Amino acid sequence: MSDRIFMSSPDVGQLEEDAVVAAMRSGWIAPLGPDVDAFERELADRVGVAQGVALSSGTAALHLGLLTLGVEPGDVVVTSTMTFAATTNAIVYTGAEPYFIDADPATGNMDPVLLRKALTDLHAAGENVAAVVPVDLLGKAVDYTSILAIADEFGVPVLADAAESLGATHAGKAAGSFGRASIVSFNGNKIMTTSGGGMLLTDDAEFAQHVRYLATQARQPVVHYEHTDIGYNYRMSNLLAALGRAQLSRLDEMIAKRREMRELYKDMFASVDGVEVFGADDDEQDNVWLTSIIIDESVTGWGPASLATAIATDNIESRPLWKPMHMQPIFAGARGNINGVAQQLFETGLTLPSGSALTSAQRERVVVGIRKFVDGR
Repeated sequence: MSDRIFMSSPDVGQLEEDAVVAAMRSGWIAPLGPDVDAFERELADRVGVAQGVALSSGTAALHLGLLTLGVEPGDVVVTSTMTFAATTNAIVYTGAEPYFIDADPATGNMDPVLLRKALTDLHAAGENVAAVVPVDLLGKAVDYTSILAIADEFGVPVLADAAESLGATHAGKAAGSFGRASIVSFNGNKIMTTSGGGMLLTDDAEFAQHVRYLATQARQPVVHYEHTDIGYNYRMSNLLAALGRAQLSRLDEMIAKRREMRELYKDMFASVDGVEVFGADDDEQDNVWLTSIIIDESVTGWGPASLATAIATDNIESRPLWKPMHMQPIFAGARGNINGVAQQLFETGLTLPSGSALTSAQRERVVVGIRKFVDGR
């Protein structure tokens, strides 16, 4: 059988290898070091904010961002239902209650109209909404123009989950630069990777310093180990930061390759009735991290599961869109403003190989495999 084609494999090569070897030979093997400092500066500069705090994961960045906002047990945190579990898990870590907002059908991102209604209802009920956490889905930034204005109207801070959108923009500003703070992820399947890792980004120096403090076990600045707060072991290692710096230098190149794959899918499905490339009508500002299609089975006569099964026989990975958080067993009964859009996207969507590491031969295999199925139906 042919080698497996994954949706988004890490795109690393000699540059990254040289960077990690150089970091090892420098002697900075333990967490922190000059590459961490440089990576924080370089990514903050790229995004256009004053501060970056490199951490062990995007989840860690969300957790510490929420704690630094003062989120605590009994609070409500309003977030997107169309997201990966990490977003909601971080809210639960604080003891707060996640409250889910359904999606805009065109983007899958938080629907501002539903957000306004939720904040209105929660405010009227006297509940303490401690934060809004919108999620940039599949590399498309949310409508921050609307989301920030609504949150500001109700006096609620925004912590932007830009885990999937590094390199994207909204209204001319980079993803990762919105809200009181933003977080990005460098997990192995993201647009760029440090193997595992993430960063919190903000213009607020005190905010960043508090996140650093919590991430290093909340150690007081004394010679002996002194602790007055609960802390966490959440800092990024110098070796992984070296990898991240090499990846950051190639970010635009990797986005361009993913866009080429997006364009292939657009061309392929343009003549297929009942199939649309998700979000393709307005993707100029996206980082096109992952490309998904939406399938109207009443028109095509086949659905996402049939296509996924067919290309799996050619050892090609695909996956449904995120299963909404309000549909997850662990959050059964959770509150939210839900209208069914996210569920429909989950049931009709399929994410296809999108990575910048795909070779020409692998791209051709994907295209041929899909066309074989579509033409056969």
